[in-house]
Amino acid sequence: MTLQIWTPEQQVLKAKTDKIIAEAVNGFFCLMPRHIDFLAELVPGILSYTLEGEESFLAVDRGILVKCGHEVMVSSRNVIVGESLEKLQQQVQEEFQKAEQKEQEISIAMNQLEADFIRRFVEMREQRTGIIQ
Repeated sequence: MTLQIWTPEQQVLKAKTDKIIAEAVNGFFCLMPRHIDFLAELVPGILSYTLEGEESFLAVDRGILVKCGHEVMVSSRNVIVGESLEKLQQQVQEEFQKAEQKEQEISIAMNQLEADFIRRFVEMREQRTGIIQ
């Protein structure tokens, strides 16, 4: 089978594989070359694929997996490729820390925008009514 992994920005992976293991909303599943065509909604987790006995791993955010013939395509918002489970775990933790930091920065910016909006609204009211509080 040919496995293709896509994010909105790019193709992350294109590889030959003998077996794919992933998790859908209703549990884990395994795809082999003769498996019937298949569609699954993926949950955040680990997707593994095997070629000639060598297993590789990806961390996948929510996504869709489609198997049609010998083509398996996965589309996800975010994918992290790891050489081993240990390295993948470290990479995922680093990505979570970056996302958390970015979320905090966005929250601070939103608070500043909100405060500025309120201040300007009060200034407009004062100018319009001539009342200073």
